[in-house]
Amino acid sequence: MASYELRGRTALVTGGASGIGLATTTLLARNGATVAINFLPEDPRGPEILARLKTAGLAVVEAPGNVAVAGEAEQMVADAVQRLGRLDLLVNNAGTPGVRQAVAPAELDLITEQLWSAVLQTNLVGVFRCSRAAGPALRATHGAVVNVASISGINAVGSSLAYGASKAGVISLTKNLARALAPEVRVNAVAPGAVDSSWPIEWTEERQRASAEGALLKRRCTPEDIAEVIVFLGFAAAMVTGQTIVVDGGLAL
Repeated sequence: MASYELRGRTALVTGGASGIGLATTTLLARNGATVAINFLPEDPRGPEILARLKTAGLAVVEAPGNVAVAGEAEQMVADAVQRLGRLDLLVNNAGTPGVRQAVAPAELDLITEQLWSAVLQTNLVGVFRCSRAAGPALRATHGAVVNVASISGINAVGSSLAYGASKAGVISLTKNLARALAPEVRVNAVAPGAVDSSWPIEWTEERQRASAEGALLKRRCTPEDIAEVIVFLGFAAAMVTGQTIVVDGGLAL
């Protein structure tokens, strides 16, 4: 795994207390960055992770708030920037499947208004809210944004039709945010495939095994695999913007 000299640099990671967000937070902090960890205010994992990383000697600050709520998302970003003193990288990782078990494409009656609202407000509109709020601070540092999309937003079946649509929206939004924030700020996305993490979808053992066997590299991704690409896009890749990088071990192929 590549190392970076990130002392004096800062980042805000939404959904940073578990899975890909936690792996990204940890990698950034281990390379010297100060990281604001966003988590839902009622999520007990937030304070626990914060305390654990501080005990390990890593520079982290809290940034509680719900990106799905207008006003609350923007205030969370403002508070994080104030605590950090500057902002070099925004990682829009917070997301929700909206369901506990996958909904097959043909099961349209299960795609409720409530599911659409929960998924879009978090996965898509939340990305826009946080990016817009962070824009001035990122312009000041010539920083970067990295959004977490999914191969379900390209051509794979995700947890539901609504989830796939939200991630396709993130891919489109990434291109337009790159246009909107240029030339000072680069905006890119990663599109993970099957990831072994605390994601709340209850995949069957058969589907988990099939996703590993179906990948060209014959394993599922780890959160650390995704984090490595996020940090690369955030602090290297100086001429890459508006792009979505698939990180799936060849599963989509």
